[in-house]
Amino acid sequence: MKRNKPKYRQIIDAAVVVIADNGFHQAQVSKIAKKAGVADGTIYLYFKNKEDILISLFEDKMGQFTEKIEEVIAGKSNSVEKLLALVKMHLYQLADDPNLAIVTQIELRQSNTELRVKINEVLKDYIKIIDQVLRQGIEEGLFKENLNVKLARQMIFGTLDEVVTNWVMNEQKYDLREIVEPVHQLLIDGISV
Repeated sequence: MKRNKPKYRQIIDAAVVVIADNGFHQAQVSKIAKKAGVADGTIYLYFKNKEDILISLFEDKMGQFTEKIEEVIAGKSNSVEKLLALVKMHLYQLADDPNLAIVTQIELRQSNTELRVKINEVLKDYIKIIDQVLRQGIEEGLFKENLNVKLARQMIFGTLDEVVTNWVMNEQKYDLREIVEPVHQLLIDGISV
């Protein structure tokens, strides 16, 4: 599988940096190749075009993130703890990789309709995890019995997304890690019994 090969990883990691530094439209494949330390043509052994690189990096990073969240929340005893772990992981992952934050919060949003459809497809597994946590919270009696899961999920994802976007737009002037607890508490206050 190409995704497990070192050059694939090098290209994905280089693409994050080059796209964050230059913007998607100005991020030339040759710049990505140079940053990855590979020949320009090597890129095309792994990717069809620049759009494929963008989608692949999002699939790759989001896939890793989703797997980690599933592992971490599996060890939590209730839905409140699971939601805290989810908020923490979302904010920490992007705080730890500001280039990825720029790509996900700015560059992915400037893509065409076809790319946005693919991006939404990639997000489905993450959305399912949020839904599972909410449904578990209702079953445990910790979240409101009449909670609209779809709306609550949109509010949770939207809150996390906006917090990170604001952080990126403000040139990361504060530490996202420091607001995990207040964000979690705000969300819990809205959905708890």
